[in-house]
Amino acid sequence: MSGCSKDSDSGFYEPEPIEEDPTPENPLPPGELDFEPEETRSFMVNPDATEETVALFYNLKLLSQNSFIVGQQDAFSSFYQDNAGDSDIKKMTGSDPGLLGSDFMFITDDLNDGTPSNWFFQQENQIRDDVLRAFDMGLVNVFCWHFREPFEGEHFYTSEMTQFQRENALKSILPGGENHDYYKQKLEKIASFTKSLVGSNGALVPIIFRPFHEFDGDWFWWGQSFCTIEEYIQLWQFTVTYLKNTLSVNNMLFAFSPDNRFFSESEYLARYPGDDFVDIMGMDNYGDFNNQGQAGVERANQKLKIVSDLAEERVKIASLTETGYFVTLSENGAIPGFFTNNLFEALTHNDVKIGFTMFWYNYQDTYCTPVPGLPSANDFMEFVSKPEVILADDLPEMYRLPPNS
Repeated sequence: MSGCSKDSDSGFYEPEPIEEDPTPENPLPPGELDFEPEETRSFMVNPDATEETVALFYNLKLLSQNSFIVGQQDAFSSFYQDNAGDSDIKKMTGSDPGLLGSDFMFITDDLNDGTPSNWFFQQENQIRDDVLRAFDMGLVNVFCWHFREPFEGEHFYTSEMTQFQRENALKSILPGGENHDYYKQKLEKIASFTKSLVGSNGALVPIIFRPFHEFDGDWFWWGQSFCTIEEYIQLWQFTVTYLKNTLSVNNMLFAFSPDNRFFSESEYLARYPGDDFVDIMGMDNYGDFNNQGQAGVERANQKLKIVSDLAEERVKIASLTETGYFVTLSENGAIPGFFTNNLFEALTHNDVKIGFTMFWYNYQDTYCTPVPGLPSANDFMEFVSKPEVILADDLPEMYRLPPNS
């Protein structure tokens, strides 16, 4: 669903500076894991990860035992009614979200020439500023990538591509493909950007990277209709190996996030690249929450249970990597109890254990998370008041392993 990303013709919203809260000193919520903090690296994709990245993995895993972080895509740069300033979640609750979603799309765009007057480079700098701000506040940062197809570099939606592009885009960036060197250049750009993220404490900022998401649909050119299982897995494994081993990116966790088109463990794992290439097992799910009633809630919960159980077995972190119900008041109304009943039930029933969930961004007349005065406001406030829900003000220290480890 996420492909409603902004583009240069719609602009990027410059948030007004707000006073930053110091990093919270809250202790981690009660919980226990089956491994010691010093064993964490053995379960991660990158055993050479920075200390802060190791701590993020451990603390997300620990937090997932009885709570979850709530985040939002572009929370510091995209707002309902374009009303810049505080994040919309902070306008509503008094606290920023606990996770910030960003996108590598503009950063890797062919038109980003790295000059100060270039619109895409300006967005790159804005994203860097937002990520650094989030890290300094103690938030978690996650990146998706709406990667434009490699032949013309213009589109990521298959509906806007030629038949040739749809059928050949992914194959062409595999080793030996005509666009493989082009793809390596894009990964080098991602690596350069990621390694440039240095917080005010001098530490590299850990990020969660979830490439080639929603691959079980056919709206993106990396979707299952346009590549074999073997080709998708080869692309994923090459991507992780090149970033980790060749480009020495040590501040990145890797998240696997299909859409909601699976109903069993075997279907979820059909294109899974292997435990050595995945830190976070996720799912994007809008469809089951789109006016599907209780049956949709139960389906969402069953799928999250599959993800949660697999993550428990494999010592990974489970997550609902994208979700939401888009409300445009001139076209549709809010679903009563969407947050406190539908979403919360899906996230918590049947002993589901996830580390985080993320709403898509608000923009113009459409919202996923309400601001004061909207029909969903009271429902959202009741949702975030539940002890399982973690926003920025309730975040434990995510970038330090527990003492005595």
